[in-house]
Amino acid sequence: MSELQHDAAPGATSEVRRPRATEVEQHGIDTIPPEHRHSRPLDLFRIQFGGANTFATIILGTFPVLLGLSLWQAVAATVVGVVVGSLFLMPMGLFGPLTGTNNAVSSGAHFGVRGRVVGSFLSLLTAIAFYSISVWVSGDAVVGALVRLTSINDSELLRGIVYAILGAIVIVVVIYGYAFMLLVNKIVVVGNTVLILLGAFAYTSKVDLGYDPGSSAYALGSFWPTFVLSALIVMGNPISFGAFLGDWSRYIPKATSATRLLGATFGAQLMTLVPFLFGVVTATLVAGDADYVVALINLSPAWYAVLLIVVAFLGGLSTGITSLYGTGLDFSSVFPRLSRVQASLFIGSLAFVFILVGRLAFDLVGSVNAFIGAIVICTTPWMVIMTIGYVVRRGYYRESDLQVFNQGRLGGAYWFNAGVNWRGMAAWIPSAILGLLFANYPPLIEGPFRNVAGGVDLSLVVAIGFAAISYVVLLYVFPEPRYAFGPDGSRWVPTRDVTMPEITDDHRASEHRARKRATVGEA
Repeated sequence: MSELQHDAAPGATSEVRRPRATEVEQHGIDTIPPEHRHSRPLDLFRIQFGGANTFATIILGTFPVLLGLSLWQAVAATVVGVVVGSLFLMPMGLFGPLTGTNNAVSSGAHFGVRGRVVGSFLSLLTAIAFYSISVWVSGDAVVGALVRLTSINDSELLRGIVYAILGAIVIVVVIYGYAFMLLVNKIVVVGNTVLILLGAFAYTSKVDLGYDPGSSAYALGSFWPTFVLSALIVMGNPISFGAFLGDWSRYIPKATSATRLLGATFGAQLMTLVPFLFGVVTATLVAGDADYVVALINLSPAWYAVLLIVVAFLGGLSTGITSLYGTGLDFSSVFPRLSRVQASLFIGSLAFVFILVGRLAFDLVGSVNAFIGAIVICTTPWMVIMTIGYVVRRGYYRESDLQVFNQGRLGGAYWFNAGVNWRGMAAWIPSAILGLLFANYPPLIEGPFRNVAGGVDLSLVVAIGFAAISYVVLLYVFPEPRYAFGPDGSRWVPTRDVTMPEITDDHRASEHRARKRATVGEA
């Protein structure tokens, strides 16, 4: 049985093959072999920053101002949200190199190989939200610039066509896979950063550094509730990467330094302050306008309105790709009937329907607010449980045992109770529910306990606190099997000696695979 050791030889040798960008990726959520581990922490940095250096992040940066904060209050809330979110996110880049697979499958070590569908659900929720946001706002920016610069009239039909073009291009890139996605993000890291920074020349004369709409503008009635809500919305951006970091870090060699991986993630998220603060500052210029994107384009000099089309287009591709890629990858393992390509097409089509319905039938700001809130509340405690599990397991994982469910087999080190580790589940489910009960993301998510602290949103504190405390208590009261830990044993928690379930074939799954092969052969 393959076991991962910390002293394993690095996979980065002269024999490592780096695929061409136009070569369709062959790997799904199977373990990436050493000879295919062609990425570096720098690539992890690029793909995170590229995926967030977009109009979708700019839009999130406008929320603190839209909620009534002054310019400098909004800047403070943005910095707090990015830094705190990054600290929770950092450990999630460690799993991919150790397990050779994505974070949802890796979570099977702590939630069970079947219970890891929690991670798949969070991945799906995040992908639909950020894919939709990216196509929404990027499409609106392209349309707004076209209307400003040409004689074209704005219409729902025009927006639908632009959404469709952007969405289709994203799906095509996702089908090609990781190498193509990495190429796109390398371009966006440099290109969009330069274009966004040029905004300093476009808007300098219009910026009011003393912008302050006054205390009567606070969306939640007073400063602290509004400040906390703003920081939580911003925090949703780094947290949204939690389920996805393993999609990209799985191509990094096993022996890569944990410090370099942590630094790549933290550095990439700090760089997102570029688009975030662009959103903060420009939101003060168009405060009060119903459509930020259109208002900003109308305010821009003609030369910068043209550049905003490029920013919107590149950014829409980058965010959409990073969101959709991982979910298509993971969805194919939850539903083995679908290949990675088929799963990506299915999720992409589902998200596009959501885009059209959401754009035409719902309030964009309210929808984004609610989705971001749900992502933060549900994903952060999952990440906390994963991080605690990583620490007590000393970063030790059995690669082949993580793949049991995906391969239609039973047993192994992470089988626990019929494929579910109820310790992780019993910590995550109540924490997410409690978080939602304390949440205050108006108008769609308003928990019954949202006002217990004078309107200050305690949802994240409650969710994180309950998840961390309950998971540690469960590990002490109901020790995990000794075989789930490495040769050095557990760190800080007790274990129990029991026999590890033997890995066997799930005959129903085997019959399904045989029928699938026969169907393909007949075709």
